Amino acid sequence: MTGTFSDTLTVVIAAILLDLLLGDPRWFPHPVVGIGRLVTFLEPRLRRFIPSESMAGILLLVMTVGITFGLSLAVLLGAYALNRAVGFAVAVVLSWSCLAARSLHRESRLVADALVRGDLDGARRSLSFIVGRDTAALEEPEIWRGVVETVAENTSDGVIAPLCCLMLGGPPLALAYKAVNTLDSMVGYKNEKYLRFGRASARCDDLLNWMPARLTGLLMVVTATLAGFSGRDAWRIMLRDGRNHSSPNSGIPEAAAAGALGVQLGGTNFYFGKPVAKPTIGDPDKPLDLPAYRGAVRLMYGSLFLLVGVWLVVRMVAVCR
Repeated sequence: MTGTFSDTLTVVIAAILLDLLLGDPRWFPHPVVGIGRLVTFLEPRLRRFIPSESMAGILLLVMTVGITFGLSLAVLLGAYALNRAVGFAVAVVLSWSCLAARSLHRESRLVADALVRGDLDGARRSLSFIVGRDTAALEEPEIWRGVVETVAENTSDGVIAPLCCLMLGGPPLALAYKAVNTLDSMVGYKNEKYLRFGRASARCDDLLNWMPARLTGLLMVVTATLAGFSGRDAWRIMLRDGRNHSSPNSGIPEAAAAGALGVQLGGTNFYFGKPVAKPTIGDPDKPLDLPAYRGAVRLMYGSLFLLVGVWLVVRMVAVCR
């Protein structure tokens, strides 16, 4: 176990570099796919044998997170038991699988590139893979809004949150976080089927993302100042509109990004053909367009590098003491 903790710094840096260089290769077996299959396997069986939907949902959460954490820890310890180099390589690969900065950039850029070409149908199709709203009838401004919101929101739960988990507890903790994230995306819906069954997963996801979302907002404020955007407006809009979201967390990074870029996010979306009116976030001082999207990507990468820089300084100070 000593090796896994002493290697944390180099493991995290190597994982970040791999993510920035390669993203998530489609040929690589991703742990989140395995987590999803585990949830799919457990859900019907727990529903069948546990009369209470709420209790079944709690057991799903405990079992999924417990199995993910335990299995990843066992794999990591087993690899280090074989050889430190093998353990280091396994730790890097597991850590790499938890990060999504390059993939977020790549998938969102498919939407942006299609819009630049004037291919609305292609942009709608690409956007449908990264958002939960209906995209078939969206016009260009709504597509730009969707992609900017996605980059801003996922900067928190796809980049900063798992990176914080890696820094604090290595791959097992980061994969446990991804398990909660996956559960929320699969069963955390407020509909008849999942309202009670998915409540524990949804609330656990909210709890785990509370601090990372606010950290992401602060990182975006600083990044906005350093990158030539409006750090003052990022802070102002984050405080003013950060709660204008159904999620207790997603609105924070979206508001910081909206303020930094001078755009307005939020508003009405359609889900399964039904309109859902949401409060707006930010002021419409600038249009939602290619520069706004590129600005959101810069905020995402800037927040990542800023967090790594702060962490390295903290580690260096701790070592010097």
